[in-house]
Amino acid sequence: MVIVPGLVLAALAAALHVFIFYLESLAWTTARARAVFGTSEEEAAATRELAFNQGFYNLFLAAVTGIGIVAWAAGSGVVGASLMLAGIGSMAAAALVLFLSSPDKRPAAVKQGTLPLLAVVVLVLALTL
Repeated sequence: MVIVPGLVLAALAAALHVFIFYLESLAWTTARARAVFGTSEEEAAATRELAFNQGFYNLFLAAVTGIGIVAWAAGSGVVGASLMLAGIGSMAAAALVLFLSSPDKRPAAVKQGTLPLLAVVVLVLALTL
């Protein structure tokens, strides 16, 4: 089935965004999260509320994508595809905004946006073939 690689990529993108949620909302001030995001203890403490909120955006995008995958698997193709494309499309768009607005964060934007972008391309191709 041609759509399976797109579903796998969408699931991987969702899993990555759940991990980003964890780092931003639950572990923001830990040494590991500070190392990932390149922040000092002071910066992490000062931006904790912003990161907490942003982490939930990532979780919600992952949830929309995951619900889309489940809907597709349950036979609701239009609903599933719509939700998956909304979730992964938003992930890819957010990565593009980060890439364009913060040159020092371009490596993170590429890491954050590659799976969703690939998922969009593969799903659109699978749905149009």
